[in-house]
Amino acid sequence: MNKIELEKQPNGITETNPARLGIRLKLARQTRGLTLKALSEAANCSESLLSKIENGKASPSLPMLHRLVQVLETNIGWMFEESDGEEGIVFRAGARPLIALDPLRRGEGISLERIIPYSPGHLLQCNIHHIEKDGASAGPIQHAGEEVGYILAGEVELTVGEKHFQLTEGDAFVFNSDLPHSYRNTGNKRASIFWVNTPPTF
Repeated sequence: MNKIELEKQPNGITETNPARLGIRLKLARQTRGLTLKALSEAANCSESLLSKIENGKASPSLPMLHRLVQVLETNIGWMFEESDGEEGIVFRAGARPLIALDPLRRGEGISLERIIPYSPGHLLQCNIHHIEKDGASAGPIQHAGEEVGYILAGEVELTVGEKHFQLTEGDAFVFNSDLPHSYRNTGNKRASIFWVNTPPTF
């Protein structure tokens, strides 16, 4: 079985490789006996795009990845199969995985810095969402659970249901994850959100 690994970049940040994500996605699909067509229809995406993702030639948006893992009855953490840090307790600065879901838009999109590595034993999931200037989630996301966030830096517009909130450094939020939610950077510099949710969905 092929295992997705994380590659160390020259800047010291660990990032995912789209080809390895594709391998993991294909493995999950085949394990459940789904064809490309069946998965694409269930996840509301095109079969050709799904094929490109499995072959490492395209990267899914965050909402699309959520839909895929829901159909496959897994979560995003499993897709990236990270390893624990020192005894699974300490995760050093500069050594935490950085998940960039759209490498073509790196530098103006969204990346997730993993605070708690994926493990079946964790009830919580925690990431720092880094949103570059003009970056935004690709659409509203909905799933089971609850989430809380704290704005570490920058300015963000958070949309939950039909409500829009302008947030700045030091502001916090909490909401039920079954409400459609999205966010975007409304400032002129990178924004960062310390984001915790349960159960793990990333």
